[in-house]
Amino acid sequence: MISIIDYGLGNIQAFVNVYNRLGIPVTVAKTSDALETASKLILPGVGAFDHAMELLEASGMRQTLDHLVLSKKVPILGICVGMQILANSSDEGKLHGLGWIPGHVKAFTSIPEAAELPLPHMGWNDVSVKGDQRLFKGFEEEARFYFLHSYFFVSLHQDSVIATATYGADFCCAVQSDNMYGVQFHPEKSHHFGTGLLKNFAEL
Repeated sequence: MISIIDYGLGNIQAFVNVYNRLGIPVTVAKTSDALETASKLILPGVGAFDHAMELLEASGMRQTLDHLVLSKKVPILGICVGMQILANSSDEGKLHGLGWIPGHVKAFTSIPEAAELPLPHMGWNDVSVKGDQRLFKGFEEEARFYFLHSYFFVSLHQDSVIATATYGADFCCAVQSDNMYGVQFHPEKSHHFGTGLLKNFAEL
């Protein structure tokens, strides 16, 4: 069962709709007890890093998620800010992130090549996949996704970066470490590309 983590951020229903169309069982989890049946987890998110962490902590699900992801190795997919809070910290805030994938979230304004570009980075962008990645199966010829963000994930370990995009300069837009995945773009807004990626995650 895929569980969408509802801690107050992200378009939860959009993910439910995608999986319903695919005929893949999905549920929405708002409590720790509701997470117990999860075989896979999706952590959505929009807005600011600190706000996301505050809401996740307040939800009462943080400790259970740590156990499921770190001990039981349940696959998880963080999306947009849900990806960013997988890191240790962010330029955007002062709170600690989950720290599941070592890294720091930086602002586009910190990159000279992107500093003068409009922010947020918004709209469709090509994605370059590194090697053979199960999350991006079927996108060998073309991968385009919808972005809306002003910050990006900088991984401490380059082998965790599984895809990049370009906005003034190349930036990491997808990460993976063991059972943990993150994408900066919004698959739920990315038409057949996003549907394919969410199907791939279900089939991992």
